[in-house]
Amino acid sequence: MILNERDTEEGLLVSVCDPDVLGETFENGEVSLTVEADFYDGEEVDEEAVVDSLARCAVANIVGTRSVEVAIEHGFVEEGNVLDLGETRHAQMLRM
Repeated sequence: MILNERDTEEGLLVSVCDPDVLGETFENGEVSLTVEADFYDGEEVDEEAVVDSLARCAVANIVGTRSVEVAIEHGFVEEGNVLDLGETRHAQMLRM
């Protein structure tokens, strides 16, 4: 998985994606998502690093079947809140 962390005034912003979705565009009806390298590109990491990052972040954007699966498995995202976009999945997380 590819992980990018940014410190913002609101807290840690994390983006995670599967390597095969970087640069791709996915659609479902009127919803369209482009996995922009400017936002999602970062370091290729293992599941443990993704879980650690999601545990510390204030906001997360997650794209890709495997990346979303990890977020669900570790309780960061509920299955019912995941968007299916063509051949991939997308979830967002906001900690308040």
